[in-house]
Amino acid sequence: MSSGIDNDSMVEIYIHETEQLVEQLETIIIEGEKTQDMTSGIPEIFRLMHTIKGNSMMMHYDNIAKLAHSAEDLFDYLRTEEPEEIDFKGIADLMLEAVDFIKHEVDKIQSGEEEFADAGVLIDALKDYLESLMFLNGNPEEEIKGGKEVSREEIIDDLNFSNDDRFYHVKIIFEEDCQMENVRAFSIVNGIGEFSKELHHNLMDFESDASEEFIRENGFEIVIGCEQNYKELENFFSRVSLLKDLELNEINKDEYISIAERLGCKTEKSEVNVQKKIIKADDKNEIEKVEKLNQTVKKRKYISVDVEKLDNLMNLVGEIVVSEAMVTGNPELQNLKLDNFNKAANQMRKIINDLQDIVMEIRMVPLSLTFQKMNRIVRDMCSKTGKNVSLELVGQETEVDKNIIEHISDPLMHLIRNSIDHGIEEPDSRIKQGKDVKGKVILEAKHSGGDVWITVKDDGQGLDREKILEKAYEKGFLERGNQYGDKEIFNMIFKPGFSTNEEITGFSGRGVGMDVVIRNIEKIGGAIRVESQEGQGSEFVIRIPLTLAIIDGMITRVGKSNFTLPIISIKESFKAQKKDIIRDTENHEMILVRGKCHPIIRLHERFELETDIIDIEDGILIMVGHDNKVACLFTDELVGEHQVVVKNFSRFLKKTEGLTGCALLGDGGISMILDPSGLIR
Repeated sequence: MSSGIDNDSMVEIYIHETEQLVEQLETIIIEGEKTQDMTSGIPEIFRLMHTIKGNSMMMHYDNIAKLAHSAEDLFDYLRTEEPEEIDFKGIADLMLEAVDFIKHEVDKIQSGEEEFADAGVLIDALKDYLESLMFLNGNPEEEIKGGKEVSREEIIDDLNFSNDDRFYHVKIIFEEDCQMENVRAFSIVNGIGEFSKELHHNLMDFESDASEEFIRENGFEIVIGCEQNYKELENFFSRVSLLKDLELNEINKDEYISIAERLGCKTEKSEVNVQKKIIKADDKNEIEKVEKLNQTVKKRKYISVDVEKLDNLMNLVGEIVVSEAMVTGNPELQNLKLDNFNKAANQMRKIINDLQDIVMEIRMVPLSLTFQKMNRIVRDMCSKTGKNVSLELVGQETEVDKNIIEHISDPLMHLIRNSIDHGIEEPDSRIKQGKDVKGKVILEAKHSGGDVWITVKDDGQGLDREKILEKAYEKGFLERGNQYGDKEIFNMIFKPGFSTNEEITGFSGRGVGMDVVIRNIEKIGGAIRVESQEGQGSEFVIRIPLTLAIIDGMITRVGKSNFTLPIISIKESFKAQKKDIIRDTENHEMILVRGKCHPIIRLHERFELETDIIDIEDGILIMVGHDNKVACLFTDELVGEHQVVVKNFSRFLKKTEGLTGCALLGDGGISMILDPSGLIR
């Protein structure tokens, strides 16, 4: 692979586009394998491989380009010949290997590595499969993407040009050591075929290694019949990379026939021109509809934006929100009658809110891409475990913040693997239980308030309560003799090093997967709960915030310090009376609310703050909930509800349990953002 391209922005664009193309490719292949019908996806796979090949050639990533070219050949044959004997699983296995290879090479490019893998084994496998496919379908000697020999009489008979048409003779010499001359020649022919009426060239076969050597020694010659003028042809060839020499001459019809006879190979007229002739006059309405649709599509344009720029934009919007609060809440303006100022301030606040909403929308991306990736996980797990499992995706159009997406992919992957490896039974066992031989895993997402709820549910055997409990005793996570509820026992599977599998396999047994799940989810302020019914299946419910950037919070004061609590965590706030306070066996304060006891957490004690408010009746209690647990926070007073921009702590600061970050307030003060999960835990 060449490292000749040093332009960082070009490499970034290549990486971004290739990752998107590969993801589309993987989705189409897996869907085709599931339905045992790739017919509808074959043209799209051909287009995707053609694009990957072209982009990789331009960037000199030759191993990816050669692999994409071989895959393109296979799907070109499937597209044009429509063979009846097709092994869909065989094609899927080969193409997914190719997808993995391209992914790994793109990762290397991204990390700046210079050692790249050879795709020779995969290329040979694709070629062997294509040859076997051609043999099975009765055309073993057919040449792929080559030209066909023609005589002078055939050339004259096929001529169908108008008086306005022009003829050109082109000779191309590629730069030395450019490699893949045959592929580059085919790309040129393919490009010319989009607008030419007819073209002839001097290459019978674009596939063989001999064709590369032929072009190096003799160059690549073409004669073209088309409507384009000389300048347009010149512009086309100026865009071809790695050209050492180009001869472009306009010729007459007789010269065209003479040279075409000498070259001897003809490429058929472009599909576009053939289709134009087929369309009848009475199809005008359909044509108008298509053109109108094309115009509509062209009006909607998209651009790719660096996520870091969006983060910076979000930060600036946050600063505007704070600055607006500082201006409108300025103490010097208090008790002044400023009708016009207040009217202008309200208008500014409305505009800032709209701006904030738009920026938030820009950062939102659907979960569909993350969900679709799980199809590959299920496919690979089924292939290696011998189980038959279908994945049902629900609510994949649900949108969340881009930064959230990056943290949930790994947890979902581990949960899906866990459901198949531990939950779904072997086919024989399912039949004995009267279940469908095919197990089902449902991955669902939905919005609820300011959160997104993601559920992974299977119809397998459920969690083995007794087995988990015994393993927890062995590991020392739980003590024998104590009574534990289902929730406490099921949560043991998230402990580091915990696994009920006796043998270590490629998927489980080391006790690391589920630990990753809870760690990543809690990192973004989320929570997970487990529900299971023996013999019926398990359900993992994840709650994650819609965004990490801006939250609606309730500001409360403790001594001279301000704290912000996410509104979504607050159940209620109230004044307490001494008669409602009780103590447990370990002398911890509890409060009785509507017949239920909840622990009291005094924030001034928790964070070692000085305050004059010590008596329970002088302060205020804020009831907060997290993952079905409830606690009451004791503070001096409530300051008010504010929308705050979350600022993460510097990595140089030690993490404090119960705090997730800080926020700048309108008066210039700092408010610490409380983490209810950390406080309750």
